[in-house]
Amino acid sequence: MLKKIRTILAAVVFVLITLLFLDFTGTLHHWLSWLAKVQFLPAVMALNLVVVVALIALTLIFGRIYCSVICPLGVFQDILARFHRKKNKYSYSKEVRWLRYSVLVLFVIVLVAGVGSLFQLLAPYSAYGRIATMIFQPLWMLGNNALAFLAERADSYAFYSVDVWMRSLPVFIIALVTLIVLFILAWRGGRTYCNTICPVGTVLSFFSRFSFLKIHFDEEKCRNCSLCSKNCKASCIDYKTHTVDYSRCVVCGNCIEKCKFGALSYSFAPTAQKNKTVDTSKRSFLVASALASTAALAQKKEKLMDGGLADIEDKAIPERQTPLTPPGSLSFDNFSTRCTGCQLCVSECPNHVLRPSGDLMHLMLPEMSYERGYCRPECTRCSEVCPAGAIKHIDKPEKSSIQIGHAVWIKKNCVVLTDQVECGNCARHCPSGAIEMVPMDSNDEESHMVPAINEAACIGCGACEYVCPSRPFSAIYVEGHEVHKKI
Repeated sequence: MLKKIRTILAAVVFVLITLLFLDFTGTLHHWLSWLAKVQFLPAVMALNLVVVVALIALTLIFGRIYCSVICPLGVFQDILARFHRKKNKYSYSKEVRWLRYSVLVLFVIVLVAGVGSLFQLLAPYSAYGRIATMIFQPLWMLGNNALAFLAERADSYAFYSVDVWMRSLPVFIIALVTLIVLFILAWRGGRTYCNTICPVGTVLSFFSRFSFLKIHFDEEKCRNCSLCSKNCKASCIDYKTHTVDYSRCVVCGNCIEKCKFGALSYSFAPTAQKNKTVDTSKRSFLVASALASTAALAQKKEKLMDGGLADIEDKAIPERQTPLTPPGSLSFDNFSTRCTGCQLCVSECPNHVLRPSGDLMHLMLPEMSYERGYCRPECTRCSEVCPAGAIKHIDKPEKSSIQIGHAVWIKKNCVVLTDQVECGNCARHCPSGAIEMVPMDSNDEESHMVPAINEAACIGCGACEYVCPSRPFSAIYVEGHEVHKKI
């Protein structure tokens, strides 16, 4: 019964949180974004004490069910392990304590040092978010496009085609390598990642030693058949000594289901435990660090904004002195410190503005760029889904008053001067009215009209940069602000 209940709950949570990453329609996050906010590391980063205390209390009562029910990477490992069809494939192994604590110490060091890329590689929720966003979501969208193609042939609009593009080749490679490593570890050893690498698992293992409910033996009923050890994916049951390493047990229920003699039960465990492993080192709670993610190397074909439909030269990403971070992130430092790099905001962005950073110092940290769209003032989706508090929740009126950067005009790139044509795209599309067209020569009535920017009114949405027809570099681009302002 324990395994069935655990499996049903884990399946529901895993499917829902995966759909949250896959959804490109902008609807599911209204109901499912809370699943991201109950993940351990994002809750720590958001200083969400209610969730952190609740997860610790859950562990003190039931053991490490967080790892087998709530954590998507933990459930994903169980799915990968099923590809190994051999029965009774596991065996007891001792805790690799030096590796667990070394990884935890490294995790804390990179957090304090601000090396976000290493932090993101170790964080379990971020690792799954990276896989879901960079691998699963494009496949999901391609499947949708196939259905849209068939629906169109049947004169139906039940599906619509969406743009599938490579947000970042390096981050895709990192996600793919992570998936391969997880598959190998899960295929061979079940919960190897959880119990030797995952820093969240290491922290929760401290509390799980003292959990109220545990798996324990009835030695009188045990026949030493070893089925419990052979089916324990955490490799934490030693049938010879009738002991369970509770720091590694994720309460999956496999051992109870396989025991033919009723020698195992999930109930209150006596305080005197033969297998109690004394942990003299005090483990502190991890506070998150900046993630990172590498640059969008995939480039795209743009269409001329004044009605032209001819393919033109790809637009290049401008070199900004300060990266652009989403409205609600308050500042670059706040964003880089709190962001866990789960890529949920990237997968949810409907305007293709957010993508992983190309800066090696902030690898996998989402940043904004306007080659494929601009940050629409009415969209607040990233602030609604961020589970770590890196993007504070804002409403639409508030977003329109936040200045994340300001537009800069590059005279030498402007088509008004290079091609001697009238333009004005930037002024026409500016939602805040921060750009107006003025004569380049105020004394000449026939002088070409060029943009003049009111920096005090500009919110940095990037509409001007997106619609600018100049190639490869826009004649107007947005420079980020280290600290966001209210206008």
